[in-house]
Amino acid sequence: MTIQQNISLKDFNTFGLDVKAERFVSIRSEEALIDFYKRFPEEPKFILGGGSNILLTKDIPGIVLHIDLKGISIVSSDSHSVIIESMAGENWHEFVEYCLENDFGGIENLSLIPGNVGTAPIQNIGAYGVELKDVFESCRAFDIETKSFRTFTKAECNFGYRQSVFKQELKGKYIITSVRFRLSSSKHQIKTSYGAINEALAKANITNPTIQDVSRAVITIRESKLPNPKKIGNSGSFFKNPLVPRDQFDQLKTNFPNIPSYPVNDNFVKIPAGWLIEKSGFKGKRFGAYGVHDKQALVLVNHGNAKGTDILNLAKLIQMTIKRIFDINLEAEVNIID
Repeated sequence: MTIQQNISLKDFNTFGLDVKAERFVSIRSEEALIDFYKRFPEEPKFILGGGSNILLTKDIPGIVLHIDLKGISIVSSDSHSVIIESMAGENWHEFVEYCLENDFGGIENLSLIPGNVGTAPIQNIGAYGVELKDVFESCRAFDIETKSFRTFTKAECNFGYRQSVFKQELKGKYIITSVRFRLSSSKHQIKTSYGAINEALAKANITNPTIQDVSRAVITIRESKLPNPKKIGNSGSFFKNPLVPRDQFDQLKTNFPNIPSYPVNDNFVKIPAGWLIEKSGFKGKRFGAYGVHDKQALVLVNHGNAKGTDILNLAKLIQMTIKRIFDINLEAEVNIID
C-alpha cells in the first residue's frame, strides 16, 4: 500500500478539475481496505470511485481513498438468467460491454454512463426507461465503523429516483466493494419505448433489435447529445428531472403549453430539467472557461481551466432562475464537495 503526497485529482474526476489531495492511496483488495482502516483509524478520509458524479470545489485534506477493486465473475445461472458479480472499481460501460459480449441482458439501456460499478447503486443510475434497481441483486459493503463486511439486499438499499440508502441515512458509513446483478441470458426483454431509441433503430433499419442493437442505439444517442469527458470536462446530467404535483403542472401547462412531461403516478409528473434550463436561456451559454453544453442543457462543462467554484456558482444561478420563472426547485444530481 503506497500513500502518495500532494496528488492532483485532475485525472480522477470527469470534470477535469485540478484540485489536490493532501494524500492519496489506491485500494485494490478488500484486505487492503481493512488494513488501511486499522492503520489510519482517525485520519480524515475522502472516498473516491470513478469521479464521474462529483464536483470538487476545493483541495481535499487528509487521505483520498481511491476504490480500485477489479474483477468480474458469474455467481450462478439457470436456463433464463444469470447472477453476475462485478468488483466496485470496474468501469461501468466496460462492464456493460462484457455483459453484451456474453449476451447477458438488462443493462443495455445503461450503456455509456460514466463512472464505476461501485458507485452505480449509490446513485441508482438510470437512462432510457431502465434503472439500476431493475437488475440489482445485492451488494457487498465495508462498514467503516465496525471494519466488517455486510451484504445489502435490494429492499435494504431503499432505491428511489437517483437515490438509495447510501445517499441518505447511511451516507458516509459504508464503502461498496462489489455488486451483484440478475441479468437475462435468454428471452431478453427489449425496452425501446423511452426516448429516441426507436428512432435510432429505425435509422439503422433495425426492426427486430437485439440487446446489442439497443446498446448501439443508446450509444449513438448519447454521443450525439453528451460531450465526451475526455474532451470536455463534465459530469453528465448535473441536475435531476424535477417531480412536481399534478395541479402545479396543470398551472405550468397554462403558462407554457409546450412544456414536456412524463407521468410518474396519479399525483406527480416528471418534467425534463434540460427543457427548463434551455427555456431559461442557458443552453450553450459560455462564461469563459465554463458553461452549459450547446447540445444538452442538463450538462455543465469545463472548457479548460475552470474552478469547481465557477461551476457551482453557475449551478446556483440556474437554480435561482428556474425557481423564479417556473417556481420549481431544481436539485443537483452530482455530489458537490464544498
